[in-house]
Amino acid sequence: MATFHSLLQMMDTLHTEEDCRVYLENMRWNGKPICPHCGSISEHHYKLTKDGKFEGLYKCKDCRCRFTVRQGTMFEGSNLPLKKWFYAIYLFLSHKKGISSCQLARDIQVTQKTAWFMLHRIRHNVKDDDANFDDMTQMDETYMGGKTRHHGKGLQGRSLKEKTPIFGMISDGLVYAKVVPNVKQETLFPIIDKLVRKGSTVITDELNVYNPLYKEYEHKTIPHKKHIYVVDGYHTNSIEGFWSHIKRGVKGIYHLASKKHLQKYCKEFVFRYNTRKQTDSDRFNDFLRSFTERLYYGELLEKPEWVYNY
Repeated sequence: MATFHSLLQMMDTLHTEEDCRVYLENMRWNGKPICPHCGSISEHHYKLTKDGKFEGLYKCKDCRCRFTVRQGTMFEGSNLPLKKWFYAIYLFLSHKKGISSCQLARDIQVTQKTAWFMLHRIRHNVKDDDANFDDMTQMDETYMGGKTRHHGKGLQGRSLKEKTPIFGMISDGLVYAKVVPNVKQETLFPIIDKLVRKGSTVITDELNVYNPLYKEYEHKTIPHKKHIYVVDGYHTNSIEGFWSHIKRGVKGIYHLASKKHLQKYCKEFVFRYNTRKQTDSDRFNDFLRSFTERLYYGELLEKPEWVYNY
């Protein structure tokens, strides 16, 4: 397994399509091709050549079906070379605030629409494991989107007509964030009950919705309205720091995240935060090694026929 200390080093190492294909095969198969049709694992699958040259097309020795390393992955059905995909993946995973589709389109010479779809394919396949919190857990909510215009008062407010609420928790360096329809007990408490161990310490601001937490948790409240932000060493600064990070990323890089796709962007920033101690190279290799699936364009846009089928 190669270790890249920079994007330039990765490009120097994987500078041809053949290099990228072999590298992806090593990451996914570790020397033993796996047939996506029957699951057969063998280093003796047939290698089919074209004009005497092998280009990555295999034939299963058991079910006799043909396959490539792209089949059954996020790269399936894409006409783009793996080199462009690798470049996009490395940038997406290493840039702390992401990369816009406009910038990526210029970098790899594709259309903005193609770059946007590529980024969503990558975003769809980052790990989304729910963390389990059993220590001191900070909880908070934030709102993303435009501000409501009030007559004679300019732009201000938190109306859900324009803004989308996000609920988040952080403990022991791991963060969880989820777009929610509202900030009510019937919405937030099922999430808390599922992920936070009963009897552990939870820390929130003075929002009334959190008041019943004392029944099952050691509840610490930080009175932000009184401009008090630390009480006996307890605070919510970590989760608020994460909100600052995601908001700066959306505002500074993406400029806009629609309500339809906002959870996907949350997933992206949660993944980067939870893997921040990994090197860019390790994060890149882990992504290629992990299970990925193809995201269809109609599925991404949530067209009626795809919503019905999926």
